Amino acid sequence: MHLPNIEYCSLNQSEILKNTFSLTNPMNGIVYHPDYDKYDLGTNHPLIGNKPKKTMEMLKRTSMIPSFTELTPTLAEKEDLLRSHGKDYVEKIERLSKTGGMLTFDTPAPKGIYKYARRATGGTLVCGSKLFENYSIMVNPLGGFHHASKNHSSGFCFFNDISVVIEYLRTYYQLKKFMVIDLDVHHGNGTMDIYYNDSTVLDISFHQDGETLYPGTGSLKKIGAGKGEGYTINLPLPPHTGSDAYITAFDRIIPSLAHQFTPEIIIYQAGVDAHHADPLADLDVSVQTYYRLAKAIHSLSDRYSQKLLVLLGGGYNSNACISAYENIFHGLLHHEKCRVEKDQNHAKNLDIVDTRISDLQKVLKPYWNFS
Repeated sequence: MHLPNIEYCSLNQSEILKNTFSLTNPMNGIVYHPDYDKYDLGTNHPLIGNKPKKTMEMLKRTSMIPSFTELTPTLAEKEDLLRSHGKDYVEKIERLSKTGGMLTFDTPAPKGIYKYARRATGGTLVCGSKLFENYSIMVNPLGGFHHASKNHSSGFCFFNDISVVIEYLRTYYQLKKFMVIDLDVHHGNGTMDIYYNDSTVLDISFHQDGETLYPGTGSLKKIGAGKGEGYTINLPLPPHTGSDAYITAFDRIIPSLAHQFTPEIIIYQAGVDAHHADPLADLDVSVQTYYRLAKAIHSLSDRYSQKLLVLLGGGYNSNACISAYENIFHGLLHHEKCRVEKDQNHAKNLDIVDTRISDLQKVLKPYWNFS
């Protein structure tokens, strides 16, 4: 799939601004280990294990790496995994890892995957811990495995590191209010399953409508149950939503929720597969949209929690992924410029999305105020 030319431009594209990469902020960190590149499900599989390495190379090439402390992820311990997953499920992955096999129809379990998945999850745990050691932003370039539920998974995921870190922080830091902003194009069904009855986790997922895309879940009417009623929030977006409608949806839903929930930590699942060049989905978002979203989420974190955990989730066009990740970093650092590409379809489906937003607000009216 062809990726259009992308240039560095100011946000209004009227001038090229001077380099703004000199800012060094010791309060930001990123984890990386060579094992990350071994989380590879095969040459004919959409998930190829080179994105974390390419992300680190991009940060060095763009001179953004001095803004982050580089840290080494440890292996998640089995006791960490068992706070979120059943013992039989964890041991099944451990067994498959010794011989190789299939976890599910779309998720091969290559030899060694138990270690590599534990390393990825351990990276998210290191990130979570560092947010209590004077870091305000922590990034894991191999995280956001939101399709893993308690006792089963698919969608290229093994352990739900979002849940594992939530339970870790709940156990060791007594946190009680977690806000998950999941912007991956695929619905975070595993995270929803785990926290559907939990009022301490405000789980927000913007995704392509499940009637048109895997995993086929995430209906607007799925809002949680029991004590968790109103704390699961799904916005299924139509194919070809476009950048303008996507940003409008974000602005009309998420800041208001953050203001009312006042989270102690924000976990940003920063999948970039809503990009128009992604081969697995059709939301048609531009790279500059990711700058806008990351900057807005960091501003919310700065206002309410000063603790932002960023997990670079899905994306299956290698070039588009790295460009979008680059813009996420520009947004997190509040740089004055980002990568900008032509966005001919930016205004598609505004009316349809506006109706979806209004429908969601009506469903959530008993629990949240959007006036």
